[in-house]
Amino acid sequence: MRQSLTWALPGFVLAFLFMIVACATTPYTGRTQLILISPHQESALGASAFQQLRAEQKVSDDPTLQALVERIGWRIAKVADMPEAEWEFVVFDEPKTVNAFALPGGKVGVFTGILPVAGTEGGLAAIMSHEVAHVIARHGGERLSQGILAQLGAVALQVGMAGSDPTVVRSVMTAYGLGAQVGVLLPYGRLQESEADRIGLLLMAKAGYDPHEAVSLWERMARLDGARPPEFLSTHPAPARRIQELEALLPNALTFYQPSPEQVNESTRLLPGVKAQDTN
Repeated sequence: MRQSLTWALPGFVLAFLFMIVACATTPYTGRTQLILISPHQESALGASAFQQLRAEQKVSDDPTLQALVERIGWRIAKVADMPEAEWEFVVFDEPKTVNAFALPGGKVGVFTGILPVAGTEGGLAAIMSHEVAHVIARHGGERLSQGILAQLGAVALQVGMAGSDPTVVRSVMTAYGLGAQVGVLLPYGRLQESEADRIGLLLMAKAGYDPHEAVSLWERMARLDGARPPEFLSTHPAPARRIQELEALLPNALTFYQPSPEQVNESTRLLPGVKAQDTN
């Protein structure tokens, strides 16, 4: 009887957490999320992490490039309709880093290494819309919450196996750690990435950027993406799947694409230093 109560106690704790935390809903997709921290806590963590990154990474000293990224970023942020966000868009001078990122609260970083792959202003808008989508969907807070729950699960296992053979306990905890990472945390990462693609496509269209450029971006990404881990061990969907999903979403996104006359040619305008043949 004592052992069964020991196992049940962590379950009651987890159930209590589920009861007291209000569920959130992602914009556009309507997916229900369990988030254990407040938007204010998220923003504070994001701002702190961004400040540390700015201190550790080299920020680009190219004012033209920084102005371009800010112009695109603010256009997207305007249609994202998240007035409480403290948006900040920064270019990091890392030519070998083909990446961009977003932190809770509105902090977006773009590494210079991704600009040749972005190719056009529309390609860069697709990247930045994807990152803004992570922010408005509160994916950062959701991921933090998943980590909290995974830690609680590990504690529950340890409590429940109190008194068992230490070798067995170590084996079970190792298996649990792998199961939580591959079976829960990484698949949720892929779900969030696909969701950010979907939301980002709508945001770039609403901001006046041709959503076709998102498909072209991922076609270029697929050509240079030679050493990926298996998809089930990655937080990102395979490029081929992303392209397929984006193409399926294009008809809906195009209903939001109503550029002003001066915006018509912006999407295909090449980024500084990019040649036309690089985008083919």
